[in-house]
Amino acid sequence: MLDDAPFGDWLRDLAGAGHEIVMHGYHHARERQAGESVRDKATTRFYTADEGEFYDLDRASALRLMSQAREEFRQLRLAPAGFIAPAWLLGRGAEDALRELSCEYTTRLGSVLDLRSSRVFSSQSLVWSVRGAWRRQMSLAWNALLFRRLVANPLLRISIHPVDPAHPKIWQQIGELVTRALADREALTYLAWLTRQRAASQS
Repeated sequence: MLDDAPFGDWLRDLAGAGHEIVMHGYHHARERQAGESVRDKATTRFYTADEGEFYDLDRASALRLMSQAREEFRQLRLAPAGFIAPAWLLGRGAEDALRELSCEYTTRLGSVLDLRSSRVFSSQSLVWSVRGAWRRQMSLAWNALLFRRLVANPLLRISIHPVDPAHPKIWQQIGELVTRALADREALTYLAWLTRQRAASQS
């Protein structure tokens, strides 16, 4: 990241325009381990393709990577307040490391965690899996259902990945759901949304 000056400029431009920059892992990969349980294999290989970098890291290892990421952002004159683990797979050790670093928040697939207060806000994120045709079809059906289920939820999260626009049906659905959401919701960064919740809880 530090060797790519245009990328750093792009990030600073985004931050200046009001977008929120967050830490998102470091290597974005997890090495497979001997003796893994069926659950661990399903979580780290089937649910995600070996991307669960912070799934089972101990506190010290997680703290080292997070501190390194924060320092690199500092050199780019950026100060991310939040951390979102690859595939939202954040273990207890990594969560403890975030608290030690005084990060503001983190998210998991089904929730947002305010690390200041330990308050958890339930909100299943819409997200699309495009690694295979059957995954894309399942994603389309599941997200249509999930969007309807979350109509009354105060927080709606729509997670978009760089590969999504390459799949026309996926990209079309994302556009339609975002448009429908914005009809009666306000688009906010995580930190802005949390700031409002903190203020409301103190009033």
